[in-house]
Amino acid sequence: MPFSDFHGNPRIVAALRGALRAGRVPHALLFTGPRGLGKFTLARMFAQAANCERMTDDFCGACDPCTRIGLLAQPEPLIAQGLTERGESADASLVERMPLILQTHPDVWALVPDPVRLRTPVARPMLRIGQIRTMQRAAYFAPQGKRRVFILDGAESMRWDVANVCLKILEEPPESSTLILLAPSPTALLLTIVSRCLQFHFAPLETSEVEELLRQQPPGEQPPRTPADLKLAAQLSEGSPGLAMAMDVEAEMKLRRDALRILECAARGQGFAQLFAETTALAKSRDNSFDQQLAVFYMLLTDLLELTAGVQQPLLRNPALARELLALSRAVDAPWVQRAIAGMDEMAAGARRNLNRQLGLDALATELAASTPARPSATPRPR
Repeated sequence: MPFSDFHGNPRIVAALRGALRAGRVPHALLFTGPRGLGKFTLARMFAQAANCERMTDDFCGACDPCTRIGLLAQPEPLIAQGLTERGESADASLVERMPLILQTHPDVWALVPDPVRLRTPVARPMLRIGQIRTMQRAAYFAPQGKRRVFILDGAESMRWDVANVCLKILEEPPESSTLILLAPSPTALLLTIVSRCLQFHFAPLETSEVEELLRQQPPGEQPPRTPADLKLAAQLSEGSPGLAMAMDVEAEMKLRRDALRILECAARGQGFAQLFAETTALAKSRDNSFDQQLAVFYMLLTDLLELTAGVQQPLLRNPALARELLALSRAVDAPWVQRAIAGMDEMAAGARRNLNRQLGLDALATELAASTPARPSATPRPR
């Protein structure tokens, strides 16, 4: 699978190939963008190309380094193996002594947020000090092949003290190693780290491109999707083919309807028993992480903001819920939606401090219920 098989963001691919061809490989790269756009995939491809025995600005996929590094394309079994070897009852000290590192080739490591346990993972996995310190020691060793590559998936999950250890590597970069940090946004990292990386932001694909990729996807373990499900998955993925391919459309729509129901209850300004029952059910759900739930609220509120602000022919991010969103937009106004978005921002910040998410959701819903406007506002019909 050469670089030509990577879908989307051709300028990034061209820039990486140019650096390899010129022999001017950066010591640190930062890939940013939403989940599912292929940041990890392209980082793994870059590692293959940097160590390929047959090519200079691409990879053959058949030589020994390419084959072994290519095993990182399926990280889930490697993560499960590492957690099994460490044991289900790992404590904090054991987690640091046996850091979770995915290594299928001596020169290429992938560091992923550590869920600690396989069967009962922690709520917010993160890159830990043991992983970064192990990488720090290894980065200065000469490679067995051409170049050492360290992929830090979920770099935004590092605490400030862990990030400072990573910063030390970037301040004194080893000549024969490259660090590739993956994060949703550069603002989620220390400015000092961002300034020492060559940055590439991954843009979403067009919905039609994602839908075409889904049609070309080989049949897997999941039952075949109908054309309607393929179209809906492409729309809900917001340009992320990885999310669309892995998406359970029915579960995704249930999550969005549950979140929308909370907003509808808050907009009515009455029936707090039902409102709290809805927030409790969503907050205690183990099917989706809190970050995923917040992302769904943001998407719904973005649609509502367009509808209440009078945008002509708004392009909704949730077209399957257009009728429900239009009805809700008639009960609220733009300031109400802006207060909801500000409240979600506070909840996102509080989640990083381990604040109780259910209490935060209850408080926000109560505040919104108390501030529902008395008059409906005119809104355009979505396209």
